Formats: sequence, structure tokens, C-alpha cells
Amino acid sequence: MMIVKLKDEIDLKIIQKSGQCFRVKEIKDGLFRFITGKNIVYIREISKKEIEVSCDEKTWKNVWEEYFDLGTDYAEICKEERGKNSFADAAMEFGRGLRILKQDEWEMLISFIISQRKSIPAISSCIEALCDKFGEKIETEYEKVNLFPTPQSLLNASADELKACGLGYRAPYIRDAAMKVAAGELDLNAISTLSDDELFERLLEVHGVGKKVANCVLLFGYARKERVPIDVWISRVIDEEFGGENLFPIFGKNGGIMQQYIFYYEKNR
Repeated sequence: MMIVKLKDEIDLKIIQKSGQCFRVKEIKDGLFRFITGKNIVYIREISKKEIEVSCDEKTWKNVWEEYFDLGTDYAEICKEERGKNSFADAAMEFGRGLRILKQDEWEMLISFIISQRKSIPAISSCIEALCDKFGEKIETEYEKVNLFPTPQSLLNASADELKACGLGYRAPYIRDAAMKVAAGELDLNAISTLSDDELFERLLEVHGVGKKVANCVLLFGYARKERVPIDVWISRVIDEEFGGENLFPIFGKNGGIMQQYIFYYEKNR
């Protein structure tokens, strides 16, 4: 294990419960597993600004620093945004240690298509079922784990096999996404050069992707931090705490980060 000192606070439990990731697991007391692509890391907090990680320094710098958005100063963002709205101020304090993860775009597309009208535990259950059935099996020093399935592996799955993973009416949407990505019709890497609005429109071309899902993929897969996904929790905040007015534009380039603080606060306070 390697010790990493951070400039900013991190709270792995808050990140796990923040609604942006569905495969983060606390495998034993205080030891958290994170997966992106074919990379797996185990992390334990030593303090709010010091962690112990299972990978080497090169992998940490090349993969995980971007994944955890360590180049962004969240404490400074909170200073910038404090005082604009009292509910948002309380949310920032409640969610100290939260970070926006830069996750795999393909995984985010499928995960948030699945997320529609499902609770977070139900989403996680569906995703784990897909991984167990169609993902590559890996054995680490701690556990056996399956990677997220490739587009081709999901394309090869039958409709019945997909529905058996709890996808229900979403199964055809998953197949459509897999078909478009496997065929190169939707190149998730190439479209990363598009503007926010152009990228948003391209994602809407996938069956089952609406505004909320597209914005989730932009925020959590492409790190477009101005994007604000609006789900039932955020709608409730707008109605009950913001007086019916969508105030997220006041946070400008940090709108997506503030959405995460507010989502986590509303759901867990």
C-alpha cells in the first residue's frame, strides 16, 4: 500500500453514497474498492487529507488522480459559492469530502439508462448482475470481481438474458446503446471533443436517454461540471427550498458540483 497526501479533503463513504457511482464497495471496515475500466484500486482513509492506496505511483497519477478530480480545489469552490443560498451552504458543509468522479463514459451511459425509476440499491443490483454475467472476471488480493461488460458482450446477450438482470423495459435501450457504440456510430471517446450542448444532443440519440440521463453522463463521465441533472430529489429542492425557481445557474461553472452537494444533503440529511 502507498501513502498519498491530498491538498483537499476526501470522504470515501460520502462518495460511495453520493448517487454518482454504483460499484464502489466497502469490502471491509474502512477499505473501499473503486473500479474504472480495467483498473481496480483499494483505498483507506488515514485522515481527511491522507489516504492509503493499493496501486503504484504511476497508476495513481495516470488513472486515479483524474478519476478523483484531484486537480480541482473543492474547498476553494465552496468558498466561492458560499453565501449565494442558505440551503446550498448547509449542503456544502454536510457533504465535506465529496468529489465528482471522472468515470468511464460507457459505464456511465449504461448505468444511468438503468437508473431511471430505480432506487440506488436497485441500480447497483442490476449493474452487478450485468457484470457477473457478462463482465471479465478478475481476482485481486482481496476478492474476485467482474469488470463492467463491454459493448460487444452486451450486444451478444439475448433480450431474455438482459431482462434476467432486472433491466425490465430498459433492456432494448441497453441493446441500442451497445449496438451504436460497438458499431462506432457513437464513438464515446471521439465525442469528448464536442461542446457541452453538442455532446448532450449526441447522447440524446440513444434510445432511452433523456435530458436527465444525458446530463448525468456529461457530469460523471465527461466531467462537464456546469451540467445539472434534475431528478426527483433535485426537483424537490427546487420546489421546496428554492421557491420553485431553478437557482443552479447562479453557481455557473460549478453547477454540477453544487448539484451533487445538494443531492447528497437532500437524500441523506
